[in-house]
Amino acid sequence: MVTRSALTGIAGLTSLALVGQGSAIAPPEWGAGPLTVSALPRIVHTAHRGGAREVPENSMSGLMAAYERGTAQVLDLDTRMLRDGTVVVMHDATLNRTTYMGGPVHALDRRDWEGVRLRPEDGLPGSWRSERPPTLAEVLDRFGGRVVLMLEAKDPRSLPALATMIRSRGLTRSVLVNSNHPAVARRAHRMGLVSQLWRSARQMRTDRPERWRSFVDVLDVDHKARDRDLVRAVRSGIPRVWAHTVVTPAQRDRALALGCDGIITDAPGRLARAEGRWAGGQRAAGPRGARP
Repeated sequence: MVTRSALTGIAGLTSLALVGQGSAIAPPEWGAGPLTVSALPRIVHTAHRGGAREVPENSMSGLMAAYERGTAQVLDLDTRMLRDGTVVVMHDATLNRTTYMGGPVHALDRRDWEGVRLRPEDGLPGSWRSERPPTLAEVLDRFGGRVVLMLEAKDPRSLPALATMIRSRGLTRSVLVNSNHPAVARRAHRMGLVSQLWRSARQMRTDRPERWRSFVDVLDVDHKARDRDLVRAVRSGIPRVWAHTVVTPAQRDRALALGCDGIITDAPGRLARAEGRWAGGQRAAGPRGARP
């Protein structure tokens, strides 16, 4: 297997207590070029915010740990834009929940961002030091082409900047650009990006996802949705349908049995320890009419 020694330089930032490595899902091997969405296995596991129940969410050390553990084939992160146009990795619109500071993210510039420090959540396994949240450029430069990345564009106005950064690194087929808004997904598709659309259980009650199949590459559905709504998503003609945000084997097994072919989880290590009948990327037959 190709080693990842070039990426281990930041491992000293944390005590990487490996979770569930014994039965980890091996990520795809690196090929001659960047790892792309089309090279993903039949059933895909995504580490949501890096695996937020196991690592500090949206942190470079957390993403690094998720990558090294090999329990997911896709790393998910959230992006927001600072007032000077810098795109950074942060879920919330404010700094209050995840850092030692407060106030809106968009009020900062790149120089201000240097002083922000993440506050690791109590109860995470292992020992984690405070660190600056990364910029998107830093994440793309460290992981781009080595693992598929999923970026949720919290600020739709950042799409041109996202497209420029992704294109300039040759990663247009290796990075998913995610949004809750069909119009944003359409814009991302028209920019030549791999488009992902997520929907809540409430939205799925009235959605007609077949209307989006011309511009959505991955439909990201709420595992709490009704069976009929999940099946409708699976039968929409959208190439990939992944369920979020899963934390237990039972939730995973239901989503896969209904025909979903991807799991977005805060606990990739936990699910890797309980692969069950889904081990090895195989799926039992879904409901009649589901995608093969």
